[in-house]
Amino acid sequence: MRKGIHPEYRTVVFHDTQSDTKFLTKSTLNSKEKVKWEDGNEYPLIKVEVSSASHPFYTGKKIFVDTAGRVEKFNRRYKKK
Repeated sequence: MRKGIHPEYRTVVFHDTQSDTKFLTKSTLNSKEKVKWEDGNEYPLIKVEVSSASHPFYTGKKIFVDTAGRVEKFNRRYKKK
């Protein structure tokens, strides 16, 4: 691999805001927010709305996620006259 062209691969914490679950994993994403993890170290915090902890496929629960009114926006834009 060529040096200097790849993003830094580091340990981050993903926070599923819907189920209030946190995961410690590795990613190239970066964030200005930081959180102190159970091991006492501080890691960048990435907030997500859906993860395996809240996704209906993995949990078996039916939930409706429409954060920006996407269905209504689509209907307004492409409504037949």
